[in-house]
Amino acid sequence: MMISMKQRKGIRRLWLLVIVALIAIAGVYLLFSHSNKAAAPAKSSASSAASTASDPHPNRIRVLAAGDFIAHDTINEWAKQADGSYNYMPMMNNFTDIFHAADIRFCNDANLNGGAAYGISGWPKFNSPTEFATDMGKVGCNLVSDGTNHSFDRNQDAINASIDAWNAVPNMLAVVGQNKNIAEHDAVHYFTIKGVKFAFLAYTTYLNTDAPAQNNYGVNVYSDAFAKQQIDTAKANGAQIIIASVRWGVEYSTAISDSQKQTAQFLADQGVSLILGHGSHELEPVQTLIGSGGNKTVVWYSLGDFINTQLPAETLFNGLAVIDYDKSTKQITDMSFLPIYMHYEWTAQQAARQNNDDLLARHNLQMYLLDDTTQAMIDSQQLKTTVAAQRERIQNTLNTNEQIPLITRAEYDK
Repeated sequence: MMISMKQRKGIRRLWLLVIVALIAIAGVYLLFSHSNKAAAPAKSSASSAASTASDPHPNRIRVLAAGDFIAHDTINEWAKQADGSYNYMPMMNNFTDIFHAADIRFCNDANLNGGAAYGISGWPKFNSPTEFATDMGKVGCNLVSDGTNHSFDRNQDAINASIDAWNAVPNMLAVVGQNKNIAEHDAVHYFTIKGVKFAFLAYTTYLNTDAPAQNNYGVNVYSDAFAKQQIDTAKANGAQIIIASVRWGVEYSTAISDSQKQTAQFLADQGVSLILGHGSHELEPVQTLIGSGGNKTVVWYSLGDFINTQLPAETLFNGLAVIDYDKSTKQITDMSFLPIYMHYEWTAQQAARQNNDDLLARHNLQMYLLDDTTQAMIDSQQLKTTVAAQRERIQNTLNTNEQIPLITRAEYDK
């Protein structure tokens, strides 16, 4: 078939249009491709910035240390839910963000957590619901001492159940103090933060006379020989920083006993870096000791109480120790203290009588930073004190030997 001149011109025009369209498509593709390539580095930079923002102190390892978590009867009653479960978080929820901002969050669990099978009770024979351990984990505790003078308030089966409760709590670095067998008793626990290997040891120096040891492994009872054995093992296994928790001293006393001083110096001589003490329910001074090897050992003789419903003001106004390590030197570079307040309410008549019904009638249990505490709150607790008086007491107690500044939440977050 013959193609006319007109038809040939039409075909050429069609091909020209096709070529122009292909060139246009190719141009759009190249522009889009170039745009994507140009955006890729920006995305990488944003990711890097986000990573830096998530850890603004990459060379710092922050330890936050709290005192006793005590499941008193009033604490348990306030936590009990309609369905029979327990929820302690509403009392502690002001502190979740504070805890999680630190790398290592030490807490002392002052009672068994064996659950309902062993009977729920507070002082003098403690055993909490298992939710007490669960909620300690939720608030942020990730390094826990659980061996105390109350560990044998029930029996070894209750200790085993308490250990099981802690084993079910996620994201823990270590829980040390109570054991199911002799192997667990002798074991040294390790964890690594920002490339630094820590060992954690925990002891009680005494057991209650009405709760004596039922075997030789259920709780880590302190002796110089046992501590030295564990410290030597920790060193042999490459631990770069050793932290020891010790329950010791005289209850309701801010004074450091001779026994505490002797034990602290022995641990310093063995090379322990940080000693976190508890047991007096009140704050005690902080001191830096020099070990026989020339090392520095910081001793917080007592961190006081965290959640509790005791009566003296000194047990209700305490705080959180803030201890910063340099990951390169493995040395403590800074220490401070964030004061806290444990609040509850009752009437003046109830406070005067203090019978069991009155104690259980206490309500509106909540923990606060001292900076958020008002005089009206203190007055509703029937405490004859002020925020200023408690701040001064805390400052004077901590600074007996060291200069430990009291900080605000804003300063803690820097």
